[in-house]
Amino acid sequence: MNKRIIMVLVLATAGLLSGCSSDYVMATKDGRMILTSGKPALDKSTGLIRYTDEQGNEKQINGNDISQMLKR
Repeated sequence: MNKRIIMVLVLATAGLLSGCSSDYVMATKDGRMILTSGKPALDKSTGLIRYTDEQGNEKQINGNDISQMLKR
């Protein structure tokens, strides 16, 4: 019985934590749609937007190339 309760608590905690991160869609001026995992961040010194794609790879794109950014 205790194992079942612990398993339920672990799954509930994992579900709550995964629900806290917000994903975004970035539209570029050339028509591409970039899906991100988490909120993209602007590096003010370089003008690049740093983001993590859905596969977990960290990438950057020029902020001038982004036309719109929406929270999913």
